[in-house]
Amino acid sequence: MARPITVVGTPVLRTPCRPVERFDEELATLVEDMFASMYEAKGVGLAANQIGVDLRVFVYDCPDGDDVHQKGVVVNPTLVLPGAGERNLDTGDEGCLSIPGPRAVVGRPDLATCHGFDVTGAPVTVHGTGVLARCLQHETDHLDGLLYIDRLSNAARKAVLKEFEEIRGPQA
Repeated sequence: MARPITVVGTPVLRTPCRPVERFDEELATLVEDMFASMYEAKGVGLAANQIGVDLRVFVYDCPDGDDVHQKGVVVNPTLVLPGAGERNLDTGDEGCLSIPGPRAVVGRPDLATCHGFDVTGAPVTVHGTGVLARCLQHETDHLDGLLYIDRLSNAARKAVLKEFEEIRGPQA
């Protein structure tokens, strides 16, 4: 079942999420709901706190750098990035379902590896390139209480938030 996406300004987006401790039916249902919510919102990744759940889990469904479609879930992720001397920066466009509308250029390493667990508790490792590398970093940031706008200059962040507020309009 698709759940509403939490938007910037909601406290759960700014708080580091709790580790998942039980790999049970409740977690499986959460992951199903996360995929449904991501697809309904037309996203390529979604962290649990983006639907108001403060657990360290995210889902993804996007292409890698070779344009090969990748889909999965990572529970309790640990992100590993290349060392400073080994990294190539991808300066692609980035957006967020929790800040619907505006996009901005965010420099991120073009390779990322995420270690964690699947929904049953089995270990998983996801090696990402291209959009998948960006997605792994973006979703792990969410679980740490960060948004992509935190990686922007003050001026760029203000511009994104202004555009978001203009698109969103007055709230009741």
